[in-house]
Amino acid sequence: MASILPGFGQGQRCQRRGPARLWLPALAAALPFVGPAGCAALTGAATTRFADGLSQAILNQDDPELVREGTPAYLILLDALVRSEPDNPRYLGAAAQLYAAYGIAFVQDEARSASLTLRAREYGTRAICAAEHQACHLDELQYDAYAATVDQLRPGDADALYGYCVGSLAFIRAHSGDWAAIASLPKIEHALQRLLALPGAPNPAGVNMYLGILNTLRPEALGGRPEVGRGYFEKAIELSGGRDLSVKVEFARSYARLVYDRELHDRLLREVIDASPRQEGLTLFNTLAQAQARDLLASADDFF
Repeated sequence: MASILPGFGQGQRCQRRGPARLWLPALAAALPFVGPAGCAALTGAATTRFADGLSQAILNQDDPELVREGTPAYLILLDALVRSEPDNPRYLGAAAQLYAAYGIAFVQDEARSASLTLRAREYGTRAICAAEHQACHLDELQYDAYAATVDQLRPGDADALYGYCVGSLAFIRAHSGDWAAIASLPKIEHALQRLLALPGAPNPAGVNMYLGILNTLRPEALGGRPEVGRGYFEKAIELSGGRDLSVKVEFARSYARLVYDRELHDRLLREVIDASPRQEGLTLFNTLAQAQARDLLASADDFF
């Protein structure tokens, strides 16, 4: 994993994605936080039903701008919940995920995105610490000690570890010019791999997609592992049943463009455009994915 660090920090791959693009993995990983592992854990049946309903309303929304405008109020709500129970890993993990999604997917101002994703990372590190005391100060550990600590995490820690990974990845994405941030990529990959090994861990398709992206940041000649990345993307499509169109967009963007496979690139993107975006729990992500697929197809002649 260490070999791909330069590509993520200041390589051409990051630049050609564009600062204003919606980073779908962060968004796709973030909004389900209001399910059983997140804010649906609020006390009281009425509050739980409300949280579940709000989750579905967001996930099934086909107007991304409406979500962008409404999300800040929910961020403040999460801040209030964390203040009321500062050691609750569910609240902390939920806050990490939503701050990550909003800071990357809906904020184009670089300084503001950097600030919001910093908070996402802080909430994520607090979440894993609250879930498992041995994981406190995780980011300060050298790689071997870090890996050993992560490997000791149990299935009950999976939701907090997921929030930690999402918050950390969003922070790295928004601070891609900071080598100190880039240097943590091997650790985050290990944490994602640990998530896949934990029974019942959330969003295995999304975790595979993240790993696909991380392994296709650089071409093989420069130390990347594009074929490993392809395997992760294909597994993500399998796990999602092809319903999550953002996986195919990232497969085309991260892998097909890296290896200059125009046929695969265009096929994946046409499949996204031709599919119905309305899928339970995925309509918002799919709507965003289709817009990106059209942009990528439109620029294909210039790229290949």
